Formats: sequence, C-alpha cells, structure tokens
Amino acid sequence: MTTIPSEAALCVYCGASPGNVPEFQAAAISLGQALARSNRPLVYGGSSKGLMGLVSSSCLKAGGEVTGIIPYAMATSGEGTGEDYEQRGRNKTIIVENMHERKMKMAMLSGGFIALPGGYGTLEEIFEVTTWSQLGIHCKPVILLNVNNYYDPLRKLVESAVASGFIRPSYAKLLTFVDAPADREQPIDWGQAALEAFDGWYSPIYQGLFQWSKL
Repeated sequence: MTTIPSEAALCVYCGASPGNVPEFQAAAISLGQALARSNRPLVYGGSSKGLMGLVSSSCLKAGGEVTGIIPYAMATSGEGTGEDYEQRGRNKTIIVENMHERKMKMAMLSGGFIALPGGYGTLEEIFEVTTWSQLGIHCKPVILLNVNNYYDPLRKLVESAVASGFIRPSYAKLLTFVDAPADREQPIDWGQAALEAFDGWYSPIYQGLFQWSKL
C-alpha cells in the first residue's frame, strides 16, 4: 500500500479569480489555515489574486510555510505581489521560464494535490497530475474539494468515460472527491476535510501503465 508522509508539502490548485459565491473564498481560507496548523508546507501557483491569493495569505498569516511557483511572464506583469507577499522567512517565490516548468516543479515539490474550484488552468492541472499517476510517473493523491457541488459535472464526466471504456474503473479512483454533508445546515471545515482525505489516502492501483527510467 502506497501512502504519503504526513509532513509532505501539499500543492493546491485553484482559481486566480475568487468565484461568485462566498463558499469558495471561505474554503480557500480554511484550507490555508489548516495547512499552517498541521505544519504542512503549501506549494501553489504564486498568484496574489483570487482563491490562490486567499489560500496563500491565510496560510502565511497562520504561521505556515508557502512556496509560490510562477512563470517569468506572469511575475513581470505584477502577479505574486502584494502586502502578504512582502513577508520574509516562511514565504518563497520561485520564478520559472514557462508553464510546463511551473507544473513540473510544483509536482516535484509536493506529496499530493488538493484542488479548490478554478477554471481552465485548474482543470488542466488536475487531469495532468492524475494522468501522471495513471502512467506511473508518480503515485500521489489528487483530492477535489467539491465546494458548492462545483466538481459534480467533472465527476459525471469521469463516470461517463468509465462507462464508455476510456478510463479503467480502478483508475477512476485516482481522483478523490470530498463532499459537503448532505444536510446543508451542517457546517464543514473544508481545510480539515481535505487533510483527513489526504491522511486517509492510499493508492488504488499497484503500479502505473509504464515503468519510467532514464535512457
């Protein structure tokens, strides 16, 4: 059984926009605070805007350690700047050449991935690291926080791909969905729920499709 050390850094994927319901922002803040409380470093895309800015600033304010990874083109346009990003010590920004290097670096530094709601970039990142587990490039959890049922359509898409013979049933389990209680009046701490899903994760497959080695 494959598990991930509890002290491993966690990579958070999420939007550079805040979304249009307060539950999205509250979940980002909750996740940042939970990472700090558990002494798990945060690795993320380096933006100071939207949900990315909220999860990173809340982690920093709670005493957490943050590493932002951002391409040069974005850094020079003003991304990754602001009040919270002037803090020293537990906040680090790594500037890379392009988006491909950014995603590779984020994956290399992290023991797992947690996704809040986001747009095209977030969805692409989710599927890429999930594909890497399927292929055997790495074996790490990919946890989706289904805030306000945001990821219900994605879950249905995966189920459709399984039913249509494009994804093996065991590989569908490479994505872990964290849902709110059925009783909408019952509160949920999204940060704590994410960490519980991470701690309870084990690989649903014994090995990926290929054995990767250097030539």
